Amino acid sequence: MADMPADSRSLRFTKGHGTENDFVVLADVDARLDLDADLTRRLADRHAGIGGDGVIRVVPTASADEESVRALADRAPWFMDYRNADGSVAEMCGNGTRVFATFLRREGIETADEFEIATRAGIKGIRFEGDLVATHMGPWRLADEDRARADGFDALVHVAGHGDPWSALSVDMGNPHTVVALPEGVDLDGLDLLHVPEVRPVPPHGTNVEFVRLVGPAHITMRVHERGVGETRSCGTGVCAAALATSFWAGDPEPTRDWTVDVPGGRLRVRALPGHQVELAGPAALVADGEVDLSAL
Repeated sequence: MADMPADSRSLRFTKGHGTENDFVVLADVDARLDLDADLTRRLADRHAGIGGDGVIRVVPTASADEESVRALADRAPWFMDYRNADGSVAEMCGNGTRVFATFLRREGIETADEFEIATRAGIKGIRFEGDLVATHMGPWRLADEDRARADGFDALVHVAGHGDPWSALSVDMGNPHTVVALPEGVDLDGLDLLHVPEVRPVPPHGTNVEFVRLVGPAHITMRVHERGVGETRSCGTGVCAAALATSFWAGDPEPTRDWTVDVPGGRLRVRALPGHQVELAGPAALVADGEVDLSAL
């Protein structure tokens, strides 16, 4: 198991990804690891560290720092303590839940085809489905439903190199998202996402920004600039937000069908469920295990 060895100068890790959204996974089964912002940044550094879009600590739910998370321990014994690459604490990560669950199964911590995990955004149900892992992402909502229904959007997004801002829709997936349906004539692949997109009004806690192109019935392609990370190859909650926003724009206020979403890292399935619930399904892979010398980071 990839936990802390006796030598505290080193740390065992697993590297995994879900549609190329990649993570450093740390098993902290005894809740001994102080995963602060500095250590997170050093581990996630692609040049001087291991490299990843984020860091996932596997820790007993009963040992979580947050009382709201510890309260979930009776239902979900394991907590996905997720940190963005810049060291900031995040509510959850959709692709990360699949990698987290795959790690639990590989290590024999969980053996069932279905189980629940704890996140800062609440309980997430996991189901193994052949080569796919499906996560019940829970509820979603439009951040400003009144304005969204009146105007079709509630925010403006400006990207470097483009003159006028584009209208966008704010979707709350337990973490914040702002979805842009690109106007005709704007090349999705040509967008400059090296810089943080400018969002107005300014989200109080930042936001992930998704740029979407409809390519067929219930089928979209997407790029994303993740809060605290930059552009990533995939974003699970962002994929859900993009599909749900596109469905809303299509005139389906209570979507209940499957969407196919293509991202640079692969393909995912979003299943809209009754009651403003949503499920995300896709692959997950654990590609390496190792030990990092903390004094060298």
